[in-house]
Amino acid sequence: MLVSVHMPKTAGTSFRATLEENFGAGFRHDYQDYPLAHAPPERQAQALQFARALTPEEFDNVNCVHGHFLPVKYLAVSRQLECRFVTWLREPLARLVSHYHYWQRAYKPDGSTVSSLHRRVVEEAWSLEQFCLAPELRNIYHQFMWGFPLERMDFIGITEYYAEDLRYFSTRLVGSTLRDHTLNTRKAEADSWEEQPLSAQLMDQIRAYHASDVQLYAAALERRKERTAQ
Repeated sequence: MLVSVHMPKTAGTSFRATLEENFGAGFRHDYQDYPLAHAPPERQAQALQFARALTPEEFDNVNCVHGHFLPVKYLAVSRQLECRFVTWLREPLARLVSHYHYWQRAYKPDGSTVSSLHRRVVEEAWSLEQFCLAPELRNIYHQFMWGFPLERMDFIGITEYYAEDLRYFSTRLVGSTLRDHTLNTRKAEADSWEEQPLSAQLMDQIRAYHASDVQLYAAALERRKERTAQ
């Protein structure tokens, strides 16, 4: 079973469309956790609670699970059921900028799925700088990967090399050619920097604040370098 972790704003929506098309009835989405809607202790306890409750029998007809969840949720069941864990990462500062502007665009005051953090960001008119240096949003990759060893990931795609890495994923992990769906993307990623430009000093400060994610991303790039050299 493929277990695909959708990190926010890393092309996960496009990847989901590709997986849905490929796995058909064997695809299951898992977005009910929505980790960023909960404080770390709560989300971690919830993930462990789910991990203890999951049984292999629940996945008899499931070939792929994809969504916003901590991968530790599926770690225990992977000891009884063969699982391959995958995710995508993006340069951390670019991911933050994209996430900020996405929350501005997607906000609906009466939305039942809007988290309290999302509501605060929009209704309190947070600046991009405030968003990037918010404790709640510090090291998102690291927060998602809590309790899950990086080496347990069978594939980490790099969003900046999406088409190329999707081809590798298709060949090595699926064994068939997957169609590239490009969804939920905007030219605005470049424009965002112009709307609220960040100084070089501030960008350095933000990257230092998210040092764990920067290191994790660098490790993923190194893994990519090794596999592309083979």
